[in-house]
Amino acid sequence: MKILSLDFRKTLAAIILSISLPFFSGASFGAIPLEISRSLAPMLENITPAVVNISTEGRQVMRENPIFSDPFFRDFFDIPMRPRTRKTQSLGSGVIVDASRGIVLTNSHVVANADTIKVTLRDGREFNGELLGTDPETDVAVVKVAPKNLQDIKFADSNNLRVGDFVVAIGNPFGLGQTVTSGIVSALGRSGLGISGYEDLIQTDASINPGNSGGALVNLEGELVGLNTAIYSRHGGNIGIGFAISINMARHVMEQLVQYGTVQRGGIGAQFQDLTPSLAEAFGLGDIPSGAIIARIAEFSPADVAGLQVGDIVTSINNRVVKTVAEVDTQVALSPVGEKVPISLLRQGRKINTEFFIEIETHSSQLSPFKNSRFADSTIGEIPSSSGFYGRIAGVQIEEIKPSSPAWISGLRKGDIIQAINGRKIRSVGEFVQTVSRFTDRLRVTVRRGRQVAVVTID
Repeated sequence: MKILSLDFRKTLAAIILSISLPFFSGASFGAIPLEISRSLAPMLENITPAVVNISTEGRQVMRENPIFSDPFFRDFFDIPMRPRTRKTQSLGSGVIVDASRGIVLTNSHVVANADTIKVTLRDGREFNGELLGTDPETDVAVVKVAPKNLQDIKFADSNNLRVGDFVVAIGNPFGLGQTVTSGIVSALGRSGLGISGYEDLIQTDASINPGNSGGALVNLEGELVGLNTAIYSRHGGNIGIGFAISINMARHVMEQLVQYGTVQRGGIGAQFQDLTPSLAEAFGLGDIPSGAIIARIAEFSPADVAGLQVGDIVTSINNRVVKTVAEVDTQVALSPVGEKVPISLLRQGRKINTEFFIEIETHSSQLSPFKNSRFADSTIGEIPSSSGFYGRIAGVQIEEIKPSSPAWISGLRKGDIIQAINGRKIRSVGEFVQTVSRFTDRLRVTVRRGRQVAVVTID
């Protein structure tokens, strides 16, 4: 057995200490720090008063068998036309981001179906919360409380995060008090995970436990870099894979919710596909490993006006590298309507830089009929505004459907209203296209026909 010399052991201990205790000031990581802080307490004391507990109560309409919605059935069995509801409760966390206005950021799923919202601070004070708006597509919600002697957390620029940066997750779950965990950034820009419709997620191994949804993910300067939202787990416990919404995305959504109460998203009138090896070969693209290829462009759309072409490979939007359709959709969705957005393309091996304007999506219907194998020979369009009863219902309508097609065999018919796919609400043709393209397995389609609602499956 080899015995290390005393001098070598001191040097080795200093190196290990510099790696395992990176919370220091006034020194670079490359050298052994002269001053090492052994605690996060000073930073946490300044920001934990801004992390709150959020509890809600509400009522949710219970799903029924479609036969119970039939007026004849209800009349025959004398069943009242009142929908059945159940009481719901939710517990989560939130972050005060503007003390002067009492603005609290949290997750949309924390306040879903809430009739009342109670916000509890670390010092025990309770406030009634007013819901300013929610955006389930990004899982962001904004709650307002009375701005009485509050403390907030300052925003960081989450674009400056790097894999390996140290972060701290703070929550206030179950009203029991705050929890603090630390870890590193494991990955950036995660998308396509199905956590929300538009994803720009930070992956971290800092433990994000149940009840911490909506809590703060901060850097070592105590600045807000993310909003804790989900964990990956096979059995419900933490296994070191947690996700937080990047604060740049959450802040963009928050500003619209505060100003308008909703999020206004635009589009560019183009349909994208993930670049597969077979597509790369078909377009003669060589060994390009990944990307988002333009499959269709609507005439006179922003994409058309900007000179984009079918077969172009999108490499970046708004100076953010994109490699998948989900990343393209997210960057377009995060760009305000009316904004000029830079885009980089590869066209037959040649790099092209151009710009397009984000517009209210008016070109989606021009991309129908929708050529997906499960909706082959079907035309999907918006619900006509003159359709009376359907005017109050969100979804898309089947305008044409060919007998013997997969959708027809599954039971869909012309005039049916598609309201959800695999539990995701559909409000436009654009959302329909994005959602169907995202799932490769069996689809569960929620369909309304007249006053009846049913779920059908399409293989």
